Amino acid sequence: MSEHDSPHENDPRRRHSAKVVDGPGKAASRAMLRAVGFNDDDFKKPQIGVASTWSRVTPCNSHIDVLADAASDGADAAGGKGVVFNTITISDGIANGTEGMKYSMVSREIIADSIEAVAGCEGFDGVVAIGGCDKNMPGCMIGLARLDRPGIFVYGGTIQPGAGHTDIVSVFEAMGAYSQGNKSLIEVKQIEETAIPGPGSCGGMYTANTMASAIEALGMSLPNSSAQEAVSQTKRDDSHAAGEAVLNLLALDLKPSDIMTRQAFENAITVVIALGGSTNAVLHLLAIANTIGVELTLDDFTAIGKRVPVLADLRPSGHYMMSELVAIGGIQPLIRLCSMPACCTATASRSPARRWRRTSPRSRPIRSTSRSSSRWTRR
Repeated sequence: MSEHDSPHENDPRRRHSAKVVDGPGKAASRAMLRAVGFNDDDFKKPQIGVASTWSRVTPCNSHIDVLADAASDGADAAGGKGVVFNTITISDGIANGTEGMKYSMVSREIIADSIEAVAGCEGFDGVVAIGGCDKNMPGCMIGLARLDRPGIFVYGGTIQPGAGHTDIVSVFEAMGAYSQGNKSLIEVKQIEETAIPGPGSCGGMYTANTMASAIEALGMSLPNSSAQEAVSQTKRDDSHAAGEAVLNLLALDLKPSDIMTRQAFENAITVVIALGGSTNAVLHLLAIANTIGVELTLDDFTAIGKRVPVLADLRPSGHYMMSELVAIGGIQPLIRLCSMPACCTATASRSPARRWRRTSPRSRPIRSTSRSSSRWTRR
């Protein structure tokens, strides 16, 4: 008799995958999985789906295949079986000003649908979702919320600054300067060729870095996942650790609905406002909250905004880039500075609620200010 002749009911971590691969009636399922690398031992392990948004469509996601493999390896190292699958991504930065932008918000729902469909169909017990652009990040989060299985989000990481402290907005500004007769086409082309040096999400506090910070404050990514450069060993380590962490969440039966509470959303809004983040966070946090069953309205953003100052001097309204926030410790010091109430996180611990000493005067991306949250800009 095969080990697979009866379900492994003694392992509660396998409540979904056992239905797909256990017992004589699932021999055909196992045969298919053997062809993609499963062996007898793998069928006894919890299966961890790794949702990758890798594509060559945009630099935000062009490196995520490497991170997905690292997350899968992490799941394997912790006693699970990682299975990588893909979903789509589009790029607002490329489609801006064209009919293509009509597909932008639609793509968020397609991404959520595809993650839910693959994980639900294949019987994954836990999920790691890796995103790095405007719509695929909330799409990943909505997918995790719909499934409500132990899961973690991994941010693909920020891009490095271009030559002369430039980024994507520098290109837009150069285009504007040319239209006003203040720059030549040669000058515009020089900025175009050097502003985006490689993989990673747009380098200011635009939608991607805003949502990464919000998701970390929600507790759905590992500490500092929002503040790492895309092409770094730190980001690969973060991805590996996320794969490992899902096994811990499975053991504790800790699901997104346990983590994304009303207080967690208030923490996320607080971080977004303090960073001077994109108002696109309003659209996405409302959608995520609605999916997970947390009551959240536009009035909540207004109420929190009245008591939370903007503390960051980050692009596009400020001077510094995300890579410079990374250099002073990311958002974890900010979370402590804001003295947020402790909430459960994907590490199965409580997020920090103690005060943190202020950064030195030389570290200026985060500063104390009395300015209101009216500095939010849409981007």
